[in-house]
Amino acid sequence: MVMTMAAPTLSADSTPCCPGCGYSLPLDHSQVQLLEAQARIEDLENQVRLLNEKATAAVDRWADYEDELANLRAQLPSSPTQKQLPATPTNPRMSFLQSGTSRLSSFLSPRKSHELPHIDTNPSRPSKQRSISSQSHRPQQLQPPLSPSAEDLLEALNREQCLRKEAEGKVAATSQEVEELSAALFEQANEMVAEERRARAKLEQRVDELERRDQEKRRRLDKLEGAMTRIERVRLLLAEAEEDVESSKKTVREIEELERQQEEEERKEREQSKPKQPQYDSRETVYSVPVDEHLGRRSLEGHSNKEQLDDNNRGERATVTSQA
Repeated sequence: MVMTMAAPTLSADSTPCCPGCGYSLPLDHSQVQLLEAQARIEDLENQVRLLNEKATAAVDRWADYEDELANLRAQLPSSPTQKQLPATPTNPRMSFLQSGTSRLSSFLSPRKSHELPHIDTNPSRPSKQRSISSQSHRPQQLQPPLSPSAEDLLEALNREQCLRKEAEGKVAATSQEVEELSAALFEQANEMVAEERRARAKLEQRVDELERRDQEKRRRLDKLEGAMTRIERVRLLLAEAEEDVESSKKTVREIEELERQQEEEERKEREQSKPKQPQYDSRETVYSVPVDEHLGRRSLEGHSNKEQLDDNNRGERATVTSQA
């Protein structure tokens, strides 16, 4: 009877990768154990296949031995004088042989119990057909002693039975081991899937946190850019105010230069007019006061212009600082 077993098929990816970027990740200890267990399962499946082949070969040999036993029984001489002899010494062997043949016939699933070929008891009379069942149901029938070849066949049959039992035990052990390994592999696969899901959830949480931080940084950068633009505007206003102050200072200096030039011209005119004083003493006394008044008026106008420019500069600086 041939025993076959369907090997469990497990599909595990030997090269895991990141679901987001596709980067290949190194194998961890559980995955290495999973691959080793798969290789061990393949080896056990090969062993089971070999044991099945050996079992089929043993069954074929048992069938051949059964055919040989039937031929040997057919060749045994059966005479009326031998039937009257006591059958006590041969009954145990025949019963063992018949039990062995019945076991062999039960082991052979495609083969059925068939009758042995006919034995010619007397060449002068017609041949009579006798089967193994009729011989087993007639204990009083006498059988001749078995030949050494039949004993060898019985020993071989015993050996084959022992080998078959050992093979069945090995097959059962390997099948149990395969089932245990498959269960362990399924548990490891479930654990790996759960770990992968947990790692993926952590990665998604980390990505969300990084995106939130990125948005906060962008908002801060926008605020800083707005502050920088305002600072640049204030700098431009300050530069314009400084330019205005410089221009006002320049105008003040120009006014002062003009006043100095006027004063020098007036002084030169006075110096030129000094030699004529003896002739026009009375006139000098009359016109000396208006000249001094004219100079005082010019100096007062210059001071008022300076104060006006200073007030304008102060007002511009105050507006710039208020805008900043």
